Amino acid sequence: MNNRHAPGDISAMRRELLRNALAEGADREALRFSVFCADRLLTHLRPAAGDKILDVSTGTGALALALSQAVGSAGRVTAIDTAESLLAKLDTKLRKFGIANIDVHTMDAARLDFRRDYFQHTACSLGLFWLPDPGAALREWVRVTRPGGSVSLAVFAPQAFQPQLGLLLQRIAQVSGGLEAPVSWEQTSRRETLHAFLQDAGLVDVAVHEEQLGYHLRDAQEWWEVVWHSALRLLVEQVPAAQREQLRTEHLAEVAALATADGLWLDVAVLFARGHKPMRAAPAN
Repeated sequence: MNNRHAPGDISAMRRELLRNALAEGADREALRFSVFCADRLLTHLRPAAGDKILDVSTGTGALALALSQAVGSAGRVTAIDTAESLLAKLDTKLRKFGIANIDVHTMDAARLDFRRDYFQHTACSLGLFWLPDPGAALREWVRVTRPGGSVSLAVFAPQAFQPQLGLLLQRIAQVSGGLEAPVSWEQTSRRETLHAFLQDAGLVDVAVHEEQLGYHLRDAQEWWEVVWHSALRLLVEQVPAAQREQLRTEHLAEVAALATADGLWLDVAVLFARGHKPMRAAPAN
């Protein structure tokens, strides 16, 4: 099912266009935080052999690939995204490695084509902030999860990518005169807000904790790869095209000054959240 937008929903269309454009660089080494995050989310999820699991906003499939090994040949992973170019890269990996227990679908995360109570677990790694209404999406994920099953998330914490991101935002504001927030990073990046999202969606035993998955980049140019091949590109594209090269040059000069002998530290603070769908009460005699 393809995602559809209202005629005036420019931000939503921009998000989807970017999701497709990101396929080219999504698996670059500089962006290896997606693999690190998927591995940690798998550890928290603790799937069993034979489980059926939904991976929402799968991208190029970092989480789906990890889950496929955990559930084994008797299990099934369903990986969905609206970006067909990202899913095409996942399809290529599945053919290359002969993986047969992952089903790939183009589908809106907030309008799922699955029956109620179908999956043992539903998970989303670094994808919630792309969604215009995270609360509505979470309620839909709970709908398709079995009673007693879990919904697990990973989202960037507020300090992720700092101080480089702060320097970039300042530079963009100077050039463009202001900033639009095209993704919902702010509303999903705080522990209390994330906890409330999961509770309001009907989950119980909700727990949220933070982990640091950061690493050293080689140099400032690798930081620009992170910017250009992630959602941060939406910020840069608010700058007129004729001024972007100047922005990049000046910003990277600032960032290069942060490097040490070990390289340039990339803070990847991530919030992991999990809740369970309540078991249905037994019918009264």
